[in-house]
Amino acid sequence: MEEKTNIKVDQQLIRRALVGIATVDNKKLDEFVASFNMWAHSFGIDTSYRRVAMFLAQNLFESNYLKATEENLNYSVEGLLKVFPKYFKTKAEAEAYARQPQKIANRVYANRMGNGNEASGDGWKYRGRAYIQLTGRYNYEQFNKYDLCTKDVINEPEYVSKYPLCQIASMWFWERNNINYWADIDDVSKCTRLINGGTNGLNTRQLLYRRFSREFGIKKL
Repeated sequence: MEEKTNIKVDQQLIRRALVGIATVDNKKLDEFVASFNMWAHSFGIDTSYRRVAMFLAQNLFESNYLKATEENLNYSVEGLLKVFPKYFKTKAEAEAYARQPQKIANRVYANRMGNGNEASGDGWKYRGRAYIQLTGRYNYEQFNKYDLCTKDVINEPEYVSKYPLCQIASMWFWERNNINYWADIDDVSKCTRLINGGTNGLNTRQLLYRRFSREFGIKKL
């Protein structure tokens, strides 16, 4: 791993890497850059170009290029059957939940990740938030104990989707899941699985990683 000290990013670097892929809102990009440069060192992210490149690629993709810091659960019948076949085995079941995000969240996130049953409402209350979506009561409880978590996100979980906690929560998740280790060896697939639980958008994530790698002059995939 190449050792550096306090690697910084700026708006121009990110915009160059995203040419032909996406555009980013100016205010949201300013917030992302400012919070990255302020806190990346606390999580060991800014000591390696590979780590920074991977963090940028994964966070930008996960947040739909900073457009979303809260999980979109507004699924159609077809979407529910495709994405959540474990919870919606028939078209009739899916029809009863389609286009009802709160109801969907409470079903698919019930009785796991520290959440209560469907009736508890925990699935919706602790749905995915931040650039890398923090999901489930257990993760919110653990993040709530962290020194840089400046709000009571158990009782006011909406703060995880807002600046600056949307960045701090993402970095906390990154460190907690040891993603720096896999970033150091260019393993986009493993990083994606740790973040996403699968390989959704892997080709685009790899493209983004190559783009940011070029910006830092490191070996491309």
